[in-house]
Amino acid sequence: MLSPEIRICTQEDIGVLVETIRRSFQDVALRFDLNQENAPRHPSNCTKEWIQKDMERGIIYFVIENENIVVGCVALEQANPEVCYLERLAVLPDKRRHGFGKALVTQVLSKAKSLGAHRVNIGIIAEQTELKNWYKEIGFVEQESKDFSHLPFSVTFMSYKLDKK
Repeated sequence: MLSPEIRICTQEDIGVLVETIRRSFQDVALRFDLNQENAPRHPSNCTKEWIQKDMERGIIYFVIENENIVVGCVALEQANPEVCYLERLAVLPDKRRHGFGKALVTQVLSKAKSLGAHRVNIGIIAEQTELKNWYKEIGFVEQESKDFSHLPFSVTFMSYKLDKK
């Protein structure tokens, strides 16, 4: 039975965040042939310095623990008063399809709303159709896709409009 708990991360969690993000994105890196040279900022290459700098900039990280073991994490960045970004949603491969990712997304949407944001945006690899469909099931709407010269893949942007009730 699931007994997940979500909590905000502190500096002490940086090591487990790096490990969780790297392990969770390794299969994506292999699938799309991403490495340090062609995609140095892909989460599969996450470092302690990335997380440290994120936290210093005010990005909030959450972990989800099941039976006291971290099984996933996510980050929330408030880009401006209206918009937040959901970043680095990561669930360990053997813990997927158990509702942990959706619980993390729900947490981010709730926190973004409490911060007064009107929408939450994400960017994903355009060819990751199953992930795109998963986000659509949650309520995200597909926006534009764009090519970036520094990335070996196209990025699809998606947005979730927060209810202002």
